[in-house]
Amino acid sequence: MKTLKNKLAVALCATTMFGVTSCYEKFDPESYAPDVTIGGFTSSDEIAKPNLVAHFPFDGTYNDVVSNTAGANTGTTFANGLKGQAMKGAKDGYVLFDPTAAILGLKSFTMTYWVNSPSTKAQGGIIGLVGLSQTDGFWGNIETFFENGGTETDGIFKAHIQNDKKDTWVSKEGIVNLYNSWNHIALSYDATSSTFSIYLNGSKTATTTVASFGDLKWQKPGKMVFGTVQFQTKPSLTSGASGQDWASYLTGLLDEVRIYNVALKDAEVDALVKLESRGK
Repeated sequence: MKTLKNKLAVALCATTMFGVTSCYEKFDPESYAPDVTIGGFTSSDEIAKPNLVAHFPFDGTYNDVVSNTAGANTGTTFANGLKGQAMKGAKDGYVLFDPTAAILGLKSFTMTYWVNSPSTKAQGGIIGLVGLSQTDGFWGNIETFFENGGTETDGIFKAHIQNDKKDTWVSKEGIVNLYNSWNHIALSYDATSSTFSIYLNGSKTATTTVASFGDLKWQKPGKMVFGTVQFQTKPSLTSGASGQDWASYLTGLLDEVRIYNVALKDAEVDALVKLESRGK
C-alpha cells in the first residue's frame, strides 16, 4: 500500500488534469536577473570587438584566442585569476609568443591587462609585464614594467615605445597600492594626435603627446614576452643586451591581456575594467 501511494504521489506531482507540469525546480532569482550593462556593453568581449587583435585570457592555456595560436611557456603556471585563471609567474619564468600580422601592423594601439604583483623591492629589480621585443635594441618595441623605486605598496609604471628610428618613454609615478592587489593597467597610443595615455583601474592618470610621432612602425620586431623584459629571457631576445642584475621577473599574476588596433575611448576603458572585474 505504501508503494502504491508513493507512485500515485509522483504521478500527481508530474501532471495535472490540464497536462501542465505542477512540480517546479527551486526558484533561482539570478536566472531572471537582467544582464549588467555598463557603458552600453554587457560583456568585455563586446568592447571595440572589430578592433581586438589579440586576447590572452590565460584560462589554462597560453593561447591568443583571437588568432587561436599558442605561446611557448618557460617556468610559469596557472592560478586563480581575477577572471577565471591567470598566468602565475616565477623566477626565471616567462611566456613567448610569435606576434601575428595584426600586431606587427599596428599604427595605433591599446594594451590592457590585470596584474597582481609583489613589489620591485621584494623582487630585487624592475618587473617586466608585457612587451614586443626589438631584436637588436636594449629596450623592446613595446616594453612595459614596474620601475625600481617606490615602497612595498606604492610604485611606478613605465613603458618604452619604439617607432622606426624614434623612441619615447611614458610613465606614471606614485601609484598607491600598486603591489599585492589586483590592478588594471591600460596603455594607449593615438597616431592621429601622437598621444599616449595611461589608465589605472579605468581612470586616465597620465597623458603624453610626442610631437610628430605618427603611425607606428616597429623596428626589427621579434617575439612578444609576458612576465619579464626582453633581455631577461634565456637566451636574450635581443643582441643589444643580456640579463641585468637590476631587472627581475613577474612572480605574481597576469590576467586578461588584450591588444586593440585603436586607442580606446575613456568610456570603453572604464567599461572594460568594470565588466572584467565582474567576470563578464
